[in-house]
Amino acid sequence: MAKKLFYSMGEVSEMFDVNASLIRFWETKFDILRPQKNKKGNRLFSPADVENLKLIYHLVKERGMTLDGAARCLKQNKGTISRDAELLERLQRVRALLEEVRAELKESAEDRNKMSAECAFANGASEL
Repeated sequence: MAKKLFYSMGEVSEMFDVNASLIRFWETKFDILRPQKNKKGNRLFSPADVENLKLIYHLVKERGMTLDGAARCLKQNKGTISRDAELLERLQRVRALLEEVRAELKESAEDRNKMSAECAFANGASEL
């Protein structure tokens, strides 16, 4: 997603594939998460808020930490967690790319086998 100054609640909840209510709940539990609000009261998340949400999501959803444990962890070593989350994100992208390459190779091998079978059939039919 392109960098924007602010993201709406809908955009952020879609990024993380969670309900907006979960993000609102996390706001109450994590001091580092403080989105701005417009005149209507709609939350506006800065890129820094989104990065903090990535860290929270990583700790709670991917590593299975409790909310209190995640909050303590963020206060103690945010830099390490940030690096770990970034590494995990990169590895997931590499894995997706490798799975894509694997599927293409499998498809290519199936096409070659099909062509070989057709050639063998054609050669066998011409000998009759």
